[in-house]
Amino acid sequence: MNLGVRVNMLFRINNLKKIMTYQPSDEILKKYADVLIKFALWGGKGINKGDVVCLNVPECAKPMLIHLQTAVLEAGGHTIIRFLPDGLSKNFFDHASDEQLNWMPKEYMLERLNTCTHFVSIIAEADKHELKGVPGSKIMEQSKAAKFYKNAFMKRVDEDKCSWTLAMYATEAMASEVGMTLEEYWEQIIEACFLREDDPIAKWTEVNGMIEDYKDKLNALDMRWLHVEGADADLKVQLGADRQWLGGRGCNIPSFELFISPDWRGTEGWINFNQPLYRYGQLIKGVRLEFKDGLVVKAEADENEDMLKEMIATENANKIGEYSLTDKRFSRITKFMGETLFDENVGGEFGNTHLAVGSAYRDSYRGNPGEVTEEQWEELGFNNSVVHTDIVSTTDRKVTATLGDGSEVVIYENGMFTL
Repeated sequence: MNLGVRVNMLFRINNLKKIMTYQPSDEILKKYADVLIKFALWGGKGINKGDVVCLNVPECAKPMLIHLQTAVLEAGGHTIIRFLPDGLSKNFFDHASDEQLNWMPKEYMLERLNTCTHFVSIIAEADKHELKGVPGSKIMEQSKAAKFYKNAFMKRVDEDKCSWTLAMYATEAMASEVGMTLEEYWEQIIEACFLREDDPIAKWTEVNGMIEDYKDKLNALDMRWLHVEGADADLKVQLGADRQWLGGRGCNIPSFELFISPDWRGTEGWINFNQPLYRYGQLIKGVRLEFKDGLVVKAEADENEDMLKEMIATENANKIGEYSLTDKRFSRITKFMGETLFDENVGGEFGNTHLAVGSAYRDSYRGNPGEVTEEQWEELGFNNSVVHTDIVSTTDRKVTATLGDGSEVVIYENGMFTL
């Protein structure tokens, strides 16, 4: 082998190693952690001295953990670390009995909830298809067993006793699933989270301010109904009494959407979705839903329809829990990422419109959620389910609001708010 060939081979090998082992710099990861801890928590204010932060970090996102811990310590907080080994979920479902599926360490989980002021969860997957082949009924069964914790958690959030945020750490499995290199995938995260800015927190504060302005304009209108129109949608959504639009709260990083939890009982019509949906290790494509009297009466998909129907069959998962709009002027996300956190915030030519079936957001109530009883939530039409599944479309949609006086106003068109 001559010298030129050897040099060329070494160059290729080194480039391949670089691609396979790409990781953002410590400077980028430090900025990322600071955004989550010093901005996103407490609704965009960051943590206070003495707050206890639970860090839920998968093994494949380990490089992020030290920066999160550092950010908490710098802010004067305390950490409880839940380091989650990769590859155990499939093994659990393969071997767990029905009794084991339904067992939960309730006292331990509730004590952890009562101890922590904040919860930071990092989405990262070593294997996108780890749960492929696991019956959806098993996964739903475990979700039902954990509903007590979800209810307790949301009650603490409603009472302003804790806050939470989600973020994403890219892996080879996540990038290759959607046809990107790891570096390209990270590029979407870095751009979306403003991590190349000298001061990402200042940039997030600026963008959140603009989102808040539109939220105030939406909430100033006496909206009763939304009419979603497009070549692939004709859907009417009844907002219900005492509702407010939400957004810009730091619960997700990134988050550019403005959303509302409507009265599920007034949803009528049909809507299609052009973006795939990952659910329990399976890719569901070409989702089509039809609503009548607030219920999903038809659920179809071009791929993995059985999984979609199994999810919809879960208690109250056949009702709307959220309707959302993202203005393309805010979001820097341009590609399908295969993760809801990013896909529900995609920008592009027409921004995105999406809805979630399943659980509603109770802080969409225009009042103090901590003072509302379960019976009152039901009377108000706030859906309650162990499921909350966002399904996204990036096609051209027009959204018209019907106001209390019967007049109509277009609030969203061509991927932008029009107010």
